[in-house]
Amino acid sequence: MPALKLPMSRDMSTPPPPPTSAPTAAPRKRTRSRLLLLWILPAFIVLGGLLFLLVWSIEKEKVFYTAPPSTAADAQDDGQVKIFEPLPTPQNQPLAESGENRSLLPAPPPEAAHAQAARPVEQPNTRPANDMAAQAPTAAAPTRSSGNSPPVPISQPAPRYPRNALRNGIGGFVQLQVDVGVDGVPTSVSLIRSSGSRELDRAASEAVRRWRFQPAMENGQPSSGRVTVPIQFTPN
Repeated sequence: MPALKLPMSRDMSTPPPPPTSAPTAAPRKRTRSRLLLLWILPAFIVLGGLLFLLVWSIEKEKVFYTAPPSTAADAQDDGQVKIFEPLPTPQNQPLAESGENRSLLPAPPPEAAHAQAARPVEQPNTRPANDMAAQAPTAAAPTRSSGNSPPVPISQPAPRYPRNALRNGIGGFVQLQVDVGVDGVPTSVSLIRSSGSRELDRAASEAVRRWRFQPAMENGQPSSGRVTVPIQFTPN
């Protein structure tokens, strides 16, 4: 009996299509997410550190001094600025020749000075002491009464330490001469002793110009006066 031959189908003779790459897409996405996470976390850490350093530097450079109450001499807790007690001007030192600070004693007229210079030298008096006591006393130069007083500070805004000087560790001692009017307001501030730094000298002068004083007293009346203010700047 002859064998039957079945015709082969064309579908069976064609090779199967190659597998698609869809299963490998998910692992690639996971790898990318992990890489992004590894980059983002260090970036956040670095950014947080920079913000912390910025805030810390700003807090460090804030104003370090709080104005003290009205005291003549006071030092900061950290020893930055020290204001010593103002010193009165010696009695034999004349006041400034400007405006309100002229000397209160008028100069003698030229005729009187010439007559005094031409007066002959008197011989020593040999009369008894009783006769000398009976003579009328000559006029003496006016002296300060016990009620006189120099200007006294009642408001003392402290100088601010210049940042550049503080950063560079610059300090020094400043001594100022302050002329005070009858209203207690400084009329002039001049530098007697420099610290060697213009910034420190300027800071001290600007602060003392804002001071207010109880005016000097002359025979029970307010008058112009002069004081010397020493200030010490000391860096950390």
